[in-house]
Amino acid sequence: MKMDAILHRNPQIIARKVDKETVILPLYKTSDEVDSIYTLNGAAADVWKLIDGKRTLADIKKNILKKYDISSQEIDEKLEDLLKILKGMKAIK
Repeated sequence: MKMDAILHRNPQIIARKVDKETVILPLYKTSDEVDSIYTLNGAAADVWKLIDGKRTLADIKKNILKKYDISSQEIDEKLEDLLKILKGMKAIK
């Protein structure tokens, strides 16, 4: 993904902090349509919070690098994996 990309959260996804994890749940009309509830660890939840439709991926990466002891290459790999998952569940555009 390009570092100048600006990501947007899907408004049909709700997120709530439960204990030390963030739970992401797609909104549906009936409970029969719900097939998955997703949980994010601390770093992934921080990325989720930073996806606001204003920040670039580079901005998000900078924020995460400041907060966590992780190399630039490692954050690139982990961000790519997380973004694939979020796109796959249609949580981001």
